Amino acid sequence: MATKVGIVGCGNICGIYFKNIERFRNLETKACADIIMESAAAKAEEFHCAAVSVDELLADPEIEIVLNLTIPAAHFSVAMRALEAGKHVYSEKPFALTLEEAQQLLATAQKKGLRIGCAPDTFLGGAHQTCRKLIEDGWIGEPVSVDGFILSHGPERWHANPEFFYKKGAGPLMDMGPYYITAMINMLGPVKTVAAMSRISFPQRRIESKPKFGTMIDVEIPTHVSGVMEFASGAIGTLITSFDTWANQLPRIEVHGTRGSLAVPDPNQFGPVVKINIPGRTDGWKEVPFCYGFLENSRGVGLSDMANAIQSGRPHRASGQLATHALDVMLSLLEAGEVKRHVDLSTTVEKPAILPMGLTETETEP
Repeated sequence: MATKVGIVGCGNICGIYFKNIERFRNLETKACADIIMESAAAKAEEFHCAAVSVDELLADPEIEIVLNLTIPAAHFSVAMRALEAGKHVYSEKPFALTLEEAQQLLATAQKKGLRIGCAPDTFLGGAHQTCRKLIEDGWIGEPVSVDGFILSHGPERWHANPEFFYKKGAGPLMDMGPYYITAMINMLGPVKTVAAMSRISFPQRRIESKPKFGTMIDVEIPTHVSGVMEFASGAIGTLITSFDTWANQLPRIEVHGTRGSLAVPDPNQFGPVVKINIPGRTDGWKEVPFCYGFLENSRGVGLSDMANAIQSGRPHRASGQLATHALDVMLSLLEAGEVKRHVDLSTTVEKPAILPMGLTETETEP
């Protein structure tokens, strides 16, 4: 029987979740809610579920999991309310805005015997699981370094409501960093220590998209962060995130080992291409065939995995513990950029289990 899900938050990201919940055989959307009731009603009509208030959704005994798609500032409060109501929770990223909030959520879930998970789940996509297998099978030898680059000139040129990207809990690191850092942890394990430099290049940003064209945004967070990470494995990571660059030709992620190098695709996507370069074995960069499915936009695969894990009792992969460690990395990088010194992380996590091979696009591991 499919696990019934209640969705809180019917903004930009919700559409792909609604679609993919219909696709995964172990999930069913029972109801949705939003602070703007018209938004919930529109999605309810489109995806054949009930539009209700948040209170009604949390009181529904048939709903087992609350999918929290609210804005970052509301993630903690909505997740905590759902846990207190006896519901499992799966949130969009970031997990919370502070480490204390994240740890409160973990403690509450544990106390109540509930599961809590968090996006991103793109690391469960075919491309990133293939990268994980290549590393674990020794194709590039012992990993020495990983380098990631998130460079743009910000969302105010295309996003309808870009103000929140420049407030606490967002910025280039907190907005896109979860994808990159989670992908790195999936491949190399937990981070031990970080260092960073950061700046605000433009104290105000001008919105160039409709309907708020011409409105000025006061910038409250660093918009360029250059960080270095020491992984517990001994590998060294570099991550540069920026809303202050006009153009670039840098890769998304590369992992370099003692025997070769791996080109990892955009961790905000589930594909499309993985390349490897092993001196003496490949003539330059060679594309690697995928070993796994989930190559299209499969957002929600982490939710499906958690629903199956609840039934079987195994650990789920896109876990609150993983999201908390990724949050710790990001907050520590921001702290390091302020204090200009190394910062040791206070959390750690085990790498999530690699997916079994042979799953279809409509199922996750039982």
